[in-house]
Amino acid sequence: MGVESTQAKRAMVFVPFPAQGHITPMIYLARALAVRGGITATVAVPDFVHHRMGRLTEDACGAELALVPIPSGVPDDGRGEPPGFATIVHAMEHHMPAHLERIVMGAGHGRVPCSCLVVDVLASWAVSVAARCDVPAVGFWPVMFASYRIVAAIPALVSKAFISASGAPLPPPSTNGVDDEDQANKHQNIGDPILPSKLQLSTKDLPWLVGGAASQQSRFAFWKRTVDRAKRLPAILVNSFPGEGAGDSDRYDPPPGQRILHVGPLFNVNVSLAAGAAENNGSSCVPLEKPNAAAATTMWQADSTCMDWLDRRSPGSVVYVSFGSWVAPIGPERMAEFALGLQAAGRPFLWVLKNHPSWRAGLPDRFVETVASSRGIGKIVPWAPQEEVLGHHAVGCYITHCGWNSTLEAVRHRVRMICYPISGDQFINCAYIVKMWEAGMAMDSTDRDGVKDCIERVMEGEEGRRLQEKVNGMEKVVAGEARSIAKGNLDLFINGIESGDDWVTKL
Repeated sequence: MGVESTQAKRAMVFVPFPAQGHITPMIYLARALAVRGGITATVAVPDFVHHRMGRLTEDACGAELALVPIPSGVPDDGRGEPPGFATIVHAMEHHMPAHLERIVMGAGHGRVPCSCLVVDVLASWAVSVAARCDVPAVGFWPVMFASYRIVAAIPALVSKAFISASGAPLPPPSTNGVDDEDQANKHQNIGDPILPSKLQLSTKDLPWLVGGAASQQSRFAFWKRTVDRAKRLPAILVNSFPGEGAGDSDRYDPPPGQRILHVGPLFNVNVSLAAGAAENNGSSCVPLEKPNAAAATTMWQADSTCMDWLDRRSPGSVVYVSFGSWVAPIGPERMAEFALGLQAAGRPFLWVLKNHPSWRAGLPDRFVETVASSRGIGKIVPWAPQEEVLGHHAVGCYITHCGWNSTLEAVRHRVRMICYPISGDQFINCAYIVKMWEAGMAMDSTDRDGVKDCIERVMEGEEGRRLQEKVNGMEKVVAGEARSIAKGNLDLFINGIESGDDWVTKL
């Protein structure tokens, strides 16, 4: 099914959770469906996101996709850091529903009614809006499916005493019948049947354990509510692929009547792929139809001078560093050691580091000036065009926080990874990268000697070559069978919508 030349027959509204790692894949999904199914797509985001994404224009994405703001009630001028998690959740639950209703009822620019609401599972507040508007809703899981299996297992984790009723990790039962302080500090391994034991994940790696005790309890309550609402969805589109675990059986039994449809990995190129574009010189990377579409999906302006800087570096010589945009910075002490470790490695590096005091606190005195000098070996930018950077011939490895979008982009461009997860689902992703895919190396600390050692091991020698072979193998999976499955599931979803009022039962 290619691009329709006639007027769109359907309109759909897409509601992402307002974080960069969720917005980007939702826009990619909307583009793929718009081109492949001939729909009019409306991506509805809070106004504080819309302030930062004014570059998403028809010139970038085409007339078939529109970005519209939802009034959030959050004071924001679009210049500073986005609101925090608690503020966002309050706005989603108490201020945005009525405004989303008006957007849903006006979708399709007055030409056609809304056929479906595609809701990020973390934006589950929108499910009840769909019900009030009498519009079908499906879910979208923008990250690794393994992390969904963890949060869906919350009731089992509580009943089996892995975690408390408030989500706190519980120590394993005492083997001698006596509880002591050492036993209380231990964590239980999460293994079969939820995730493979090979991953060696424990209760300290659960995605809601962010911040202090109050923050963790609040996030756990959010996750419990999310899981409960997700059970009502007839289908969940997943930005991943069957076998993401390289032999893991994706063991998960959805609620009765619910389908899991893998539609990923979703990239910029999906617009071209959906339209049936040919391969680009045998590579899995197909050029964008709209050259500036990639920049249009981010909330921050990229510093394009880093591309000129990369052009002057030797192939495979550069260490690329980025810890994402959403998670809190790593802290002053770890920042200082990490910076000194980068310098000690003696290799050119490109470091994405927000120009904000909280993110740069701990940098050694005059570190930025020294790096930027004519004799400096590195470059620091507040934001970079990551797809272009990872696809550049000069990049040899990627020190990453293991966000799912970043992980998929690294695999797509065959870049070895040094993994330093910080919070959320990143620990799960890291476990798959290191222990299941064997396409990356864990950096257990930011101690300067440890950073230097990791870089040396990944960038040279037999260990580095083995990692490169593994990431090349994962790229073939993503470019081959995964793409075919994604296309088939997109068609299944579109054809279901076309079937009429009972489309849900046909998925």
